[in-house]
Amino acid sequence: MSYTAPVDETKFWLYEILEAKRLFSISNFDGLKKEDLNLILSEAAKITSESIYPLNQKSDQIPAELENGICRTTPGFSNAYDLLVQGGWTSISGNQKYGGMGLPSTVTSCFNEYFGSACLSFSLLFLMNQGQIDALENHANEQIKNIFLPKLNSGEWTGTMNLTEPQAGSDVGALITKAEKNNDGSYAITGQKIYISWGEHDLSTNICHLVLARLPSSPKGSKGVSLFIVPKYIQNEKDEWLLENNVKAISLEKKMGMHGSPTAVIEYNRSKGWLVGEENAGLYAMFTMMNNARLGVGIEGLSQCELATQKAMEFAKTRKQGYAKIDNGKGVILDHPDVRRMLITMKSLTSAVRALCLDAALSLDLSKSSDKQVAEKEDARASFLIPIAKAFSTDIGCRVADLGIQVHGGMGYVEETGAAQVLRDVRVTAIYEGTNGIQAIDLIGRKLSDSGKAANGLIDEIKITIRNCCDHEDLQIKEMGNRLSKSLVCMESSLNWMLKREDFNDRLAGATPFLKAFGLLLGANYLVKAALNTGALDRKSLAQFYCLNILPEMEAYGFMSQSGQHSLYSFSDNFFGFSQ
Repeated sequence: MSYTAPVDETKFWLYEILEAKRLFSISNFDGLKKEDLNLILSEAAKITSESIYPLNQKSDQIPAELENGICRTTPGFSNAYDLLVQGGWTSISGNQKYGGMGLPSTVTSCFNEYFGSACLSFSLLFLMNQGQIDALENHANEQIKNIFLPKLNSGEWTGTMNLTEPQAGSDVGALITKAEKNNDGSYAITGQKIYISWGEHDLSTNICHLVLARLPSSPKGSKGVSLFIVPKYIQNEKDEWLLENNVKAISLEKKMGMHGSPTAVIEYNRSKGWLVGEENAGLYAMFTMMNNARLGVGIEGLSQCELATQKAMEFAKTRKQGYAKIDNGKGVILDHPDVRRMLITMKSLTSAVRALCLDAALSLDLSKSSDKQVAEKEDARASFLIPIAKAFSTDIGCRVADLGIQVHGGMGYVEETGAAQVLRDVRVTAIYEGTNGIQAIDLIGRKLSDSGKAANGLIDEIKITIRNCCDHEDLQIKEMGNRLSKSLVCMESSLNWMLKREDFNDRLAGATPFLKAFGLLLGANYLVKAALNTGALDRKSLAQFYCLNILPEMEAYGFMSQSGQHSLYSFSDNFFGFSQ
């Protein structure tokens, strides 16, 4: 099976629904035109479909291996990397001042979707690089920027992020990696980091690690964490970046999926690094990278939705099995109601997730507007959407990939079709960059700390869609508006419940269902808007299917979000196997 990047679908959501033309008025993207964006999408589609996708199954079958401290990546990755570097794809989002293309996050997100569908393992290298570039642009001093950013943008060097330690996962403040100041102003970094995606490989001449570490005088917890840039190689006496820096990959993880992406355990032994940002403000700087990466991981979920859907659709159109009693049947399993239900579910959820991720990316870009009022509004909107985009999109990625296996039947359970690989690969995206539970906690915590202003802003947008439906002459459109309205009542009830809780544990208990409910409701809004704006039969049918078959789940999650902590803490210790 081949993969075809969904360029027309991307353009539909960008131009017809999300009004991406607003990008062209932002001074940061001065000179960008619709014609340029279309050309970029076409080129991204071509290179990912033709040159990257053939590596996908190979990356699963021939994983990265560590031999005598050297990581050998999947055969074909090196040539593909060189091709992407030559095309400037490593610099897509970097500032032009440091050799980047300076393109909007919206454009980067489109490229990341196509790349992720083509080969998720390989695409992760570029996602890490994009995040490091963003963090350095926003927090490093000019000296560090001038040294590292041109190399990262050119693809000569690549970047990673190092947070996790054996005892410090989600609780980053528990890390013990230490940093000691050298006489020359640099720092000596000592410690061990785990789960470092693309922490070691043979594609670039240097690997730059953003490392969280603690200074001797720093306070305990997250307030005592600083961020450092620590390259694998540093300068020798000839100023060549060839001197080993005591940065060692001591092992690669054996994983459920993403086999082509080397996930390393990295050991630092007085490795030379430089401070990024201020001392003890490392989390603030790292969250710039993580915010970038969280949207990127949401896009990864989308990419696997698209790949799973394409695989399932192609199989269902050609697989002959049984006979469905319908008019104009094709004699294939696509005729069967249950198979068709699964495929339309996959298609509608993929559309909803694509709209959500592109919407979040667009708000990120618009937050750079010179109009202060617009910038503040879009920044708050993007901040609220990103945890939903990350968690909802990756949860849906797992769901759609699982449905893809079911559509294939027995063939989905064997590796030949590649359907199983999609599920194995996408599963980790619900864990990356803060588990989806942490995204939900962020949503009901920090993102509701404005007394629900950002949330209500999105609710007001949905109310406009509902009014447009009610004013429409098409009875099916009117009914979609009624269903959307009913679900919105449930969401407002859940939101008000969250905002009124005095005990924060009540909020925490319902955080995940609240996020799922919001994601499902936003998905309905996007699809109904598409039906309203175009009048196209298939758009209307897809929105109607979603409202009838998927949106009702939102109300169930809405009620679940209000269940409170009592249902979780009313059990005895014996229930969990603790001895009396």
